[in-house]
Amino acid sequence: MAKGKKVTVIGTGNFGSTVAFILAMNGSCHHVVLRGRNYDVAKGKSLDMSQAANAARQHTIVKAAKGPEDMAGSDVVIITAGAPRTPGMSRDDLLFKNAEIVKCYAREIKEFAPDSIVIVVSNPLDVMTYVALKETGFPRERVLGMAGILDAARMAHFIYEKLEYGAGQIRATVMGGHGDTMVPLPKFTTVAGVPIEDLLDSEEIGEIVRKTRNGGAEIVNLLGDGSAYYAPAKSTTVMVEAILKDTNQIHSCAVMLKDDYGYSDIVSGVPVMIGAGGAEQVINMTLKPLQQTRFKNSVASVREMVDTLYKANFFDDEK
Repeated sequence: MAKGKKVTVIGTGNFGSTVAFILAMNGSCHHVVLRGRNYDVAKGKSLDMSQAANAARQHTIVKAAKGPEDMAGSDVVIITAGAPRTPGMSRDDLLFKNAEIVKCYAREIKEFAPDSIVIVVSNPLDVMTYVALKETGFPRERVLGMAGILDAARMAHFIYEKLEYGAGQIRATVMGGHGDTMVPLPKFTTVAGVPIEDLLDSEEIGEIVRKTRNGGAEIVNLLGDGSAYYAPAKSTTVMVEAILKDTNQIHSCAVMLKDDYGYSDIVSGVPVMIGAGGAEQVINMTLKPLQQTRFKNSVASVREMVDTLYKANFFDDEK
């Protein structure tokens, strides 16, 4: 008898917990496993979510993992674990700290969930996706980074804020790395099928693009302590459901490029068709010259950080 779908969420902070909660409330899968450093915290949250699922009349059971072996049989594993940047910590310090965390979990996934599809949301997102791919040894279609869906959702919000109509009908497209070098694409952004270039002038679109790039930082500054997790968590579950339901929907995700848009052996955000096999196909679009330049700069920014890891022999230790 076939088993129900299973998703493991690594990391029990606000982000990971919200991802698990949304999956439970939607009944997206039969089993959700929470894997965190503190078993009691994971156990408490899993009990709370399972009881919420019963209140919602859903079939999802949420359990805490006692060890990495509990992720066995997972269809999807989501890596949300990572350290925040603290005062006095350089960008490279954060890069290496989170790369070590992702490396550790990637090796666990390789051993205990070798047939799973991995979604990475730890930052810096594109580099952590690269680390997970290298450490699992999985084919590129089975290691995806969540960024483009979130960035597109933020862009859609700012478009609605400007238009004050079309909520739920706005389809935004964003490529490139997750961060300052992201490449919002107004050319491929519509409201109920109408290009936003027909609805807004270039100055207004430029303002929206700037707000999109600063979307995450704005929330961090407003909160004062912590970062966004509701929109990122929902964006992650969109990817999970596309995989579990084999929808073949197109979303922008971070994947290893292989002769895509002129680049190879580096991770960046591009439109992909997501189905049961993961990122089953990269969708190639025709970019304007300025967009090509911005995408080139975005790829270069990720490559610089990956090169930093290689120079430190990060990938050369025993597997």
